[in-house]
This record gives sequence, C-alpha cells and structure tokens, in this order.
Amino acid sequence: MSSTRTLALASAIALAAGAGWAQDRADTVIFDLDRTIKDPENFNWFTPGTKRMHGAHQAMWEPLFILNYGTGDLDPWLATGYEQNDDSTEFTITLRDGVEWSDGEVFDADDVVFSVGMALENEEISSREASTIRAQVASVDKVDDLTVRFTLTAPNPRFIVENFGVRIFGSFLIMPQHIWEGEDPATFAFYPPVGTGPYTLSSVATNRAIWERNDDWWGAKTGWMDLPAPARVVFLETGGEESRAQLIAANELDAAQSVSVGTFEAIQAQNPAVTAWYPSYPFAVSDPCARQLEINTTVAPWDDPRMRRAVALIIDRTQIANVAAEGATVPSRTMFAQFGSMEPFIAAVEEAGLGLPARADVEAGQALLEEAGWTRSGDYYEKDGETLSVDIHVNSASTEYTRTIDVVVEQLQRAGIDAKAVPVENGVFWGEVLPFGQYEMTYSWLSCGSVNEPWASMGRYTVDDVVPVGERSPGFNNTSRWDSEAAEKYTAIVKEIGDKALNDPEVPAMVAEAYAYLDEEMPFIPLVQSFKLVPFNTTYWTGWPTDENYYNHPFFWWNSAHQIIHNLEKAE
Repeated sequence: MSSTRTLALASAIALAAGAGWAQDRADTVIFDLDRTIKDPENFNWFTPGTKRMHGAHQAMWEPLFILNYGTGDLDPWLATGYEQNDDSTEFTITLRDGVEWSDGEVFDADDVVFSVGMALENEEISSREASTIRAQVASVDKVDDLTVRFTLTAPNPRFIVENFGVRIFGSFLIMPQHIWEGEDPATFAFYPPVGTGPYTLSSVATNRAIWERNDDWWGAKTGWMDLPAPARVVFLETGGEESRAQLIAANELDAAQSVSVGTFEAIQAQNPAVTAWYPSYPFAVSDPCARQLEINTTVAPWDDPRMRRAVALIIDRTQIANVAAEGATVPSRTMFAQFGSMEPFIAAVEEAGLGLPARADVEAGQALLEEAGWTRSGDYYEKDGETLSVDIHVNSASTEYTRTIDVVVEQLQRAGIDAKAVPVENGVFWGEVLPFGQYEMTYSWLSCGSVNEPWASMGRYTVDDVVPVGERSPGFNNTSRWDSEAAEKYTAIVKEIGDKALNDPEVPAMVAEAYAYLDEEMPFIPLVQSFKLVPFNTTYWTGWPTDENYYNHPFFWWNSAHQIIHNLEKAE
C-alpha cells in the first residue's frame, strides 16, 4: 500500500477510535464517504459545489416520494400521493399530516411553496434541481395546509418523479420557511441545519459527518414508522479503494463505495460477513447509466448505417463483461438500464426481435462491410486504396473506460478494422469531444435517464436536438447527430410516448415500434450494463438491500438512503 493511503487509513481508524462512536460501535452505522467535505459548515444545497451525500439528504432531509426501482412505484414519504389533470399541466400533491422539523416547528404546504418559490424567483441559485423547477413550473400555490398545486409551463407526465421522487441521486429538497425567510438563498449557509429526518447533525469536519438519532422524530410519534435502529450514523471519508477495503474488512466500516471484483474478493477472504447485491457473480448491481459506443453519424464511412450495424455485430458484449468488468456486469439487452421497473419495455423490444446478441457474429458483421464495398486485404479491409480505420475516443479518468475500449479495439482489429483508442482527460472529453461531435466513435452512457419509464432515455436521440458538428449538443443529447428519415419517424413516436401518462398500457408497444428505427440505423451501440459493486458488512447490521431483499437499490449516497437506514437491524 502506498504511504499516502496508509496514512489515510491510519487517520480514518484513529478518528473512529477517538470520535465517540468506537465504544458504541454496535449502535453506530458507518457509511463510506468518497470525497472531502470542502465547506463543512455550509448546508445550503442551492449553492454550486455544496454536497449533500455526507448524510444530509440520507438522514436529515427527507424527500416527498422515493422511486422504487424494482416496481416502478413512487413510495410515499413526506407526501402521501398526488393527482394530475388530463393533459399533465397541473399536479396537486397531498402532504403527510403530523410532519415536524427537528426543532419542533410544523412542516406543511407553506414550506413547499416557499422553497419552490425561492427557486423560481432567484436565478442565481443554479443547482440542477432548482434550474429544472424554473424550467418546468409556471406557478405554485397552497390549497390548504397539506395540499400544494403546481401549474406547469408545458405538459409533463413525469413531473413528480423527475423533481420530487429521487429518480436519480436526489430530488428537490424542501427547506424550513421559518429559518430561511429573509435570508439570501444564494449565500445563506444554513448552519446548523434543520431537517425532518430522524437524525440531527452532531458534528462535521472535512473528513466526516456524525448524525445522532432524534428520538422525538415525528414519524415515530405519529405511528407512521418506527425509529430507525442505529442510534448514530457516520459518514467517513475513507481515502480510496484500498483504505475502504481494509476498513470494511476490519469492521470499521459498514457500507463501502463501489470496488473492483478483485478487491471485493479480497475483502470477503478476510471478512466473510461482507456481502454484495448478488451473493456470487456478477456481485454488482446495475446503475442507471448503461454503457454504449457512441457513433458520429456525420463522418464517413460511419454515416452508412450498414457500417454501424457491422460494428455492432463484431463487438462481443460478453467478452467486455468478462474481461473489462471482471464479470461484475452483464451484456445490455437493449439501450435501457435493466431494472425491474423497465422490464415491460425491454421485453417489448426483445419480443419484436430487436436488440443485440450477447456474443459476436463476426461473419455477419464482415458481410455488411463487404456489402458496403470494403474488401479484406491482409489484416484490414480496404476500399479505393483506403484502409478501414477508426479512432475511438475514451475518457482516461477511469480504468473501466480504458479497459473496455481496449477490448473493443482488439475485437475490431481481429475483424479487419484498424481501430485505435484515443484517451483524453476528463475535462476535454466532456467539454470538447462529446458535446461538439469531435469524434468518430467514443465510449459513454448518453442513453442514461430511464429508470421507470422509457422516454427519458429515448428522448435524448430525437432530431430536435441535432446541431452541426462544432456546435454544442444541448444537454449532450444526440451527440451522434442522427438525422435521417428513420430518425424523423423515431422522433415522432417518441414525442407521442412523451405525452403519455406513466404506466399507460400502450407505451411498451410504442417503444418497440420506435426502437425498430434505432436497430435499423444504430446511431449508438449498447454494450454492457453499468455496475456498482457495493460491499455491505453484516457484522453489526443486517437488512441491507440485495437482489433477494429488493426493497430498493443499494445506492446509499442517494436521497433514497432513508429506506436503507430504516431497514437496518442489529445483527445477533
């Protein structure tokens, strides 16, 4: 182990021993924090750079709803339900009765209207959630103490899940009006913070946050839910994969950030009480951003759909999963993340005979190359004296990315395409290569978005977002510049899907109809599911989310972690 990581580990263990929870270890759950808390006394989540995954939105700030990735349902939390009008331009949310802030003040519709109003009236607060509210909400009104009505700027059947349902990572967080009123939302530090959750802040530093259970929590007082079992919740910066591995193996950590398969197996060898989503391969759970090969459809010869389909057939997704991901993931069946709530749409695509095989069909791919006029001459295909070649840009920030493209390059080379990996640093990749279309092919996950319905991902490839190479693609949408007759037909269907209510029974068949155009022209190639191998320690605590205990996904750094904390039980 490097001296830097040795010191980081020693510091973390020393902190644990001296911070007041070592003697109460059996009552304390310790979560891994993968970053430094840069401004420990700033809890203004509206301000750029202020983080909230150090326990703030997992233990203190509660969401209105939590999206269940297994069922696709919105589990009620601070709200009990909602209604919408026929054209999805008006939504009425009903709040739970008896909710209190940790200082004893009542949580009600005034807090919701006030918090949303801050986002609407202050353009200088630029968090993603605040910006989304400004773009979607025309007005917000209090109907009564427990009822809030939103009027939107345009129809949006997904309004609640996008803004208040922890669809991905977080949600728009409600702040206490009685504390924030009169403060500048762009500069107010909100310290010490107040929330409705069952924990209050005990102490915070750059490398840890400690939260103590509030035994006067409203949820227990009203009988809605028992107090969570842990008396104390700690988020501890561990200093990297080696340190977190040693800490969880030594029972000084209960939940770790994602690790590699090799590291996880080493942890289990030392501590068999450590588990993961699956008890054996692939161990890891899918996250919302399935991996894919983006293709610039404006660059010859990849402007020919046959050439793109040829590459799709040559790529062996199973080999990528086994080699690049060490068996921790599986080939993608479609463009979508493979959660239970997405299964109706994935199944509809597969039943239509679309999607891609898990193993390569190199001969079929080469036949398409030859149909397009290329001839194999020695190692590579040629046409009009030109060798068939491709540069594949890849973000060098992660070994997952570079290892995957190394596998793809080798597969294409063997099939007769002179492929080459072009690593670029993270800022250049996201700031120049992808948005401006400065690539032939690249490794990314731009279909990310759909976790309970298909529009969020499919809507990213419509012709509405096509701009010329050299102009920035809006929101990284359709960076492939897919703009053909098939793309126009696809766009028309996807727009219809976007107007449908969630759970509309017509949508799966419409997804398959639109997907036929993707399959025909292949503006991107689905590869494998993204994966998070999240180790959980059962030495002190059980009840962690797993495939067999699927009350929700295991991403404990998300706003949905309230469910994880409430499901924990002391180990016998």
